Amino acid sequence: MRDFHVHSNYSDGDFLRSMVRAAESVGLEGVGFADHCNVASRERHASMRNVYGFNLDLTYERRRRGIDRLRQDFDLEIYDAIEMDYDPRDEAAIDAFLSEAGFDYAIGSVHDIDGNNVQVASHFAEMSEAERDAVVDEYFETLIALVESELFDIAAHVDLLERTPPLRGRATTDQYRRVAQALADSRTVPEINAGRALTDAEIVHPTESFLTVLREHDVAVTLGTDSHHPTEIPERADFLAAFVDETGLEPVTPDGITSTS
Repeated sequence: MRDFHVHSNYSDGDFLRSMVRAAESVGLEGVGFADHCNVASRERHASMRNVYGFNLDLTYERRRRGIDRLRQDFDLEIYDAIEMDYDPRDEAAIDAFLSEAGFDYAIGSVHDIDGNNVQVASHFAEMSEAERDAVVDEYFETLIALVESELFDIAAHVDLLERTPPLRGRATTDQYRRVAQALADSRTVPEINAGRALTDAEIVHPTESFLTVLREHDVAVTLGTDSHHPTEIPERADFLAAFVDETGLEPVTPDGITSTS
């Protein structure tokens, strides 16, 4: 089993070595560092990067040297990847940066709709039902654009808004089908994401109903624990292994990945 989605201290996770050690302890064959990145030039995004330190576009070469060192010390595969915030307005900048940086693979994710992070419930608490439905619709339209851009190997947590009570359960089967068709026509694969699977909410991305639609369209999947701390990797990896066994899924490796150890 390989985990293609963990974070390090180069965004909002723990130290590289600690994360690799945890992956090795649970017997993973590979682990991929996909730290957050945003290359939008708009003022709000530039300000958020300064506040939260999500500056992989400036630090990826330093992180890459750290990963190269760890490859000498550990036997498992260690991947040099990225989780890039996607907005259709930023496609040219994203394309230019990914082409320049040459990561092992790229994960694309939709976190913001109309300037609101879809994981922050307070952004949507005072909205009307119609306004919330419009946010959900815009989320899936943006996700489809992400897939059709062909910029990414993996689409992260494809129903991220399920984490947010005001938006949870509002997606429609038609929206799922449109995303599934886009994925079926693309090289991009969605992940089974365990980032909230072991919380009280017990949310697996994609949800059971979304996964059913993806399987109807013969869409392949890959795996990501979305871990930010070493203690999260073992339990989430075990969960994903059991999930794959129970569902009969056969996860794939993203295009372009070759041996790095």
